[in-house]
Amino acid sequence: MMDIDLASARPVRFSQVTITELMIPAYANFGGKIHGGILLSLMDKVAYAAASKHSGTYCVTVSVDTVDFLQPVEVGELVSLKASVNYVGNSSMVIGIKVISENVKTGTVNHTNTCYFTMVAKGEDDKPTRVPALILEKPIEVRRFVEAIYRKKFKQNYQANLREIKRDWENQDIDSLLKKERCIDQSKTTTTM
Repeated sequence: MMDIDLASARPVRFSQVTITELMIPAYANFGGKIHGGILLSLMDKVAYAAASKHSGTYCVTVSVDTVDFLQPVEVGELVSLKASVNYVGNSSMVIGIKVISENVKTGTVNHTNTCYFTMVAKGEDDKPTRVPALILEKPIEVRRFVEAIYRKKFKQNYQANLREIKRDWENQDIDSLLKKERCIDQSKTTTTM
């Protein structure tokens, strides 16, 4: 077991945050749906709120993983973003975010987005600072913590595999890969101007 300061440890419920906002016409894209960038901005805000509550300090976003847009969001709907700290490292926290849209006229509620933000706590010197340990009180909190560990491992494996592919680029069978895709490789064509 790691060195844990039990006095500063905080339960998941301590930093759970919900932000609800009305989706106005100015948030719409050319298709009339709420622009994904608006939702990402709101997700960043709720992730910051949960991370700063847990850590008690200023936090920055270092990565956004698995933003799945499951349903469109319409103008006039209420959007609620529910965030909780799913995992803590030394200075980092993984914030799980669930986005729900509600049509207030019909009462229809949709789960529209799920994503994970990795936030890092910053100290007064603007350097990463240690965050409190996370107290897992429910089985779902344990499951989310373990899932975050696996996502971290998958991401590390992905990055290692991609580095290997780049390192061995000249030996890749690019032509056979591209034949199966919807692209036209003109990189070997020389043009004279």
